[in-house]
Amino acid sequence: MKTTLDFLRKLIRNNNREWFEKNKSQFEASKEEIKSLTENFIRDFAKHDPGIAGLTARDCMFRIYRDVRFSKNKSPYKTNLGAYFSPGGKKSNLAGYYIHIEPGASFIAGGMWMPEAEELRKTRQEIDYNGNELKKILNNKSFKTVFGGLDTEHKLKNNPKGYAKDHPDIELLKLTSFICWHGFTDEEVLSGNFEKALIKSAKLMIPLNNFLNVAVSD
Repeated sequence: MKTTLDFLRKLIRNNNREWFEKNKSQFEASKEEIKSLTENFIRDFAKHDPGIAGLTARDCMFRIYRDVRFSKNKSPYKTNLGAYFSPGGKKSNLAGYYIHIEPGASFIAGGMWMPEAEELRKTRQEIDYNGNELKKILNNKSFKTVFGGLDTEHKLKNNPKGYAKDHPDIELLKLTSFICWHGFTDEEVLSGNFEKALIKSAKLMIPLNNFLNVAVSD
C-alpha cells in the first residue's frame, strides 16, 4: 500500500485537475494496488462469507472522482480509495464490508450505512422482534474489543415513530445506521500482515451482516 499512501498524501496537497493529469501514472499504479487488495479480499474472504463469491474488483471499487454538483467542497478528487463488498457489489442495499485506504485514516467497516426508509423500517422491525439476538452479537467479547459497538453518529435524539420510549431496545431502534469500524495506522497498512488483519476483522462482522440482511430480505 506504499504506492497508494504516497500518492494520496500528494493528492491531499494538490487536489486539482492540472496536478492530477500530470501525475496520472501514479494514480493508475495506486488503482492497481487497490485492485489487487480487493481481489485478494474477495478470494480469501469468500471462504467465510460465500455471499461475496463471484464479485470482481470492478463490482466493488469506488471511483476517485467526486460529484461536486451539490457540494460546497469543489475539490475534484477524493483523498481516499476504497471498496465495498456485498452480494450485488457496491450498489447493493445489503449489509457488507468496506475497506477504506487514506493516509492517517484507513479503516475497515461493516454493516449497513444509512439504509433507505423501507430497509430502515424492516431493520427496526427485526430489532423489535429479535433484539436479544442483535445484543448477543454486539456483546461478543471479540466484537467489543475490536469495534467497541455500533457507530452512533446518526442516532436519533427521540424514539422513532411507532416505538415507545421505554422499549427495552430503544437505543438500538434510534439508530439510522448500523455500522461498526476498526481503524488502522499507516504502519499497519504497510505491514505484511495487513490483508490478514482485514480478514480477521471482517470475520467478526459476519453475524451482524447476517442479522441485517435477514431483516431487509424479508
